[in-house]
Amino acid sequence: MGSSLPAGLTWISRSYAAMTIAAQAANAASAIDALAPLRLPTDIRLTPEQFERVCAQNPEAVLELGADGQVIQMTPTGSETGARNSRLVMRLLLWADQQGGWKVFDSSSGFRLPDGSVLSPDASLVSLQRWRALPLEQRRGFAPLCPDLVVELASPSDEGPRGVTALRRKMAAYQANGARLGWLLLPDERAVEIWPASVELQRIEQADELAASPEFPGLRLELAEIWAG
Repeated sequence: MGSSLPAGLTWISRSYAAMTIAAQAANAASAIDALAPLRLPTDIRLTPEQFERVCAQNPEAVLELGADGQVIQMTPTGSETGARNSRLVMRLLLWADQQGGWKVFDSSSGFRLPDGSVLSPDASLVSLQRWRALPLEQRRGFAPLCPDLVVELASPSDEGPRGVTALRRKMAAYQANGARLGWLLLPDERAVEIWPASVELQRIEQADELAASPEFPGLRLELAEIWAG
C-alpha cells in the first residue's frame, strides 16, 4: 500500500511545483525577448555615442551605423559565407604574424569612421602603430579610425545589407574615409573588385590569386580555397 504526504506537505509540494513552472516560463519568455529583433523607428537618427549604448544593450543584435545616423540591421551570414570568412581571417592573421606590425580584425569588430558611421568589415588590417596610438578606452569601444585594408564577402543574393549593391556603398565609404586598399570578394562570380585609395576601382574576373599593393608586402590570397567555402 503506497504512502501519502500529509495535507500540509502536499500543499507545499504543489505550491513549489507551481512556482518552479512559473519561474521556468518567465525565464523562457526572457530568452525569447532577448532573441527578438531590435525594433527602431525608421526615421530615428543616432550619434555614434548613442549607437554604442544601443549595441551595449543589445549584444545579440548585428548592427551598423550609417554616416547619416541611421541604424542598419544586419543579418547573420550563411554558413558557407561564415566558413569563407574564417579562412580569410586566418590567412590575414598568418601573414600579419609573419610580417609583424599589423593587427587583424574579424567581422564582429566595429570601427567609427571619420564621417561618423560605424561599420564592421568582414576582415580588416590596421597598422600596429595606429592601433597603439589609441587610448585604451577607444580600443575597447568602436576604434575611431578606418582600417588600412578592408575586405567584404558578398552574399549570393543582392538583397539586404550583405548584397553587392550595399557592399559597394560600404567600399566607397571605406575609400572616402581613408582606407588604403579594399577588396570586395564575389564568390558566386569568382571575381574581385579592388578599391585602391583615391583611384577608380578595378575588377578581376575568374580570379585565382589576389596580391595586395606594395604597402602590404608579401600579402597574397589563394582564392581557390576561399571560393571553395
